[in-house]
Amino acid sequence: MLAATYTRTGPAAEVLSVGEMVAPVAGPGEVLVRVYASGINPADVKRRGGWRGIGMDHPLVIPHTDGAGQIVAVGEGVDPARVGERVWMWNAQGGYGEAGRAFGTAAEFIAIASHQAVRLADGLTYTDGANLGVPAMTAYRCVFADGPVAGQTIFVNGAAGSVGHFAVQMATASGARVIGTVSNLEAAAHVMDAGAFAAIDRKKENVAARILELTEGQGVDRIVEVDFGANLELDAAVLKRNGIVAAYSSSSNPTPVLPYYAFASKGANLRFIQGFLIPEDQRLAGENMIAEMAGAGKLKVAIGTTFLLHDIAKAHERVERGSLGNVVVLIGGAA
Repeated sequence: MLAATYTRTGPAAEVLSVGEMVAPVAGPGEVLVRVYASGINPADVKRRGGWRGIGMDHPLVIPHTDGAGQIVAVGEGVDPARVGERVWMWNAQGGYGEAGRAFGTAAEFIAIASHQAVRLADGLTYTDGANLGVPAMTAYRCVFADGPVAGQTIFVNGAAGSVGHFAVQMATASGARVIGTVSNLEAAAHVMDAGAFAAIDRKKENVAARILELTEGQGVDRIVEVDFGANLELDAAVLKRNGIVAAYSSSSNPTPVLPYYAFASKGANLRFIQGFLIPEDQRLAGENMIAEMAGAGKLKVAIGTTFLLHDIAKAHERVERGSLGNVVVLIGGAA
């Protein structure tokens, strides 16, 4: 099979290569998936680049955690009826702080545990499905980890991003009013189209003042936070009493100093979300919500750019530069 690999961490153009290797075989409890689309997440780029000293847990790595394709064979103990099923995959490599799997989705085939290959809704393409494992499931966990949100006001910081865009849709579909931050007019239109009540340009507006104006001084019930270290003061300022901050990243400042009393005076609840460690009951509930929204035509997957497998280094560089919509590597003829 054709696969992208790296044997050391470093810049994408220097360490990623594409070539032939032996295709895997489905073992007990596994399915063999013909991969048609491989999603790239910031975690994949950080892992390949050696972010914060991340090393090589395996001598050779096929990158990417998320992907979508079709089951072509099953291992012992798996229902043969699954052959032919369209699926999306999650945690194909594993999370931070663990060795995980060596072989991810940036290859023509992957053998993976059957439960990690989830039926892909008929209304979604393989390209769509390659963006569900981390972005959509992280969004679900951020929004619903502390219960229903109907009637609440939720602030999504970074609402035009991969996780934020899904969070806006999920919260809105569940009866919440969503306020999001953006950085330009295109992103604002993107967020409003996803169902947000308001999109605040963080570069041009006083975000805290605008949120308090929109909430008549009450603040927000929950915050979905893209960069905890950068937005501590803002979050504390706009949070309601006993409100919740669900932070899924702190890339700009991995070791933030916490303004304790700013949060304590609100009785704030701080929750750190790790998309690779979603509890099983939440994972299954998230999978069901994704399927239900997709089946009703209410789930929009924002695709920014697609690349072919031979251009995987350029795809990684695109993620590093940042862009509106998800970056996907297409493998084979299906989309």
